Amino acid sequence: MRTVISKKIENPEAFKSQLLVWSQQFREVVFLDSNNYPSQYSSFDYALAVDAFTAIKTDCHNAFEDVKQYQQQTKDWLFGYLSYDLKNDVEALQSANFDGLDFPDLFFFQPKKLFFVKGNELEIHYLFLCDDELESDFHDIINYKPQTTNHKPLDIKQRTSKESYLHKVSAMLEHIHRGDIYEANFCMEFYAENASINPLDIYQKLNSISKPPLATFFKNNHHYLLCASPERYLRKEGNKVISQPIKGTAKRYLDTVLDENSKKELSENPKERSENIMIVDLVRNDLSHTASKGSVEVEELCKIYSFEQVHQMISTVVSTVDIATSPIEIIRTTFPMGSMTGAPKISAMKIIEELEDTKRGLYSGAVGYFTPTNDFDFNVVIRSILYNAQNEYSSFSVGSAITSQAIPEQEYEECLLKAKAMFEVLSE
Repeated sequence: MRTVISKKIENPEAFKSQLLVWSQQFREVVFLDSNNYPSQYSSFDYALAVDAFTAIKTDCHNAFEDVKQYQQQTKDWLFGYLSYDLKNDVEALQSANFDGLDFPDLFFFQPKKLFFVKGNELEIHYLFLCDDELESDFHDIINYKPQTTNHKPLDIKQRTSKESYLHKVSAMLEHIHRGDIYEANFCMEFYAENASINPLDIYQKLNSISKPPLATFFKNNHHYLLCASPERYLRKEGNKVISQPIKGTAKRYLDTVLDENSKKELSENPKERSENIMIVDLVRNDLSHTASKGSVEVEELCKIYSFEQVHQMISTVVSTVDIATSPIEIIRTTFPMGSMTGAPKISAMKIIEELEDTKRGLYSGAVGYFTPTNDFDFNVVIRSILYNAQNEYSSFSVGSAITSQAIPEQEYEECLLKAKAMFEVLSE
């Protein structure tokens, strides 16, 4: 079905820029970049999928069954996303909040053209119907010149005022003290109207200051996601499933001593650890729905990982599944991810919907891919800018975990810390 060839490339970083610029001519683009972050769970340094041969786009109704049939029929590489609002397909929930972005709830496509880079090795996978274009495309890519453009700084507004945010977090704490929930992820939106940006330029700036292991540039016609995510939602390798929830954030410092202190304080912070452990328990429960009996394990608990902007507390939870288990079923029974919902999950999602002012959409959903052999890998869409070029609407959201120990003012400051990189690239 595909022609696959390998090539050596002299400068993988330069080729990455050329590949991205070349990709902009296509209607559908997914670019995934590990930014050379050391990880045992990584199949490539970066990958590009472009130009849909087939595609599926749908709202939340019956979405998981639809994408299951699509995946089984194509038996090919599929790239795309699952929006947070697919929760409404899994449970009796709804999403009625304001939505300025107007993205479909689910979108996947079967790319005609695929590129994978690891070290100096490039693998190119083209569908047979266009494999005669392979060599000419490669020639075009290596001759593309990186481009930069300037955009007007955006007038970024806050959907939820600070006063309203503090009030809403207090309301969430009342739910916790009543025993309705133990923890919930509460988010707020920053947005700009009449926004005209160069999405590739903004993505490259955001990626360069964050360098996360699960970065994504996504384009579907006039819908764009510019994502600097450090978090993996779910990955499947053979019969092993891996989830790596993040809970716990601390600021980075240029001063080495201050930076080490910040890291140490995060690792020992009882509130951050309890947040993380609550979500680990939730993930263990989610994975158990499809796991072989007794196979759910915590590989790492509350380990500190350092990124360009922040230190993060990350746990790794794994399970073993029967090789016949549908990959869509593994996702459906764990979606949305616990780190972006709370515990108990359904109660937390209902309260989130009541208190948040914006429909989450693709924010806190997942972007990734399925392989022809039923493996998959998906990130968590955080630290991301969403853009509808047709509506001229740009948006980014940030959130934090609210537990019984939360202090509303400190949660607000954590949100502003997470928003720093997005503000920086959109306000230049």
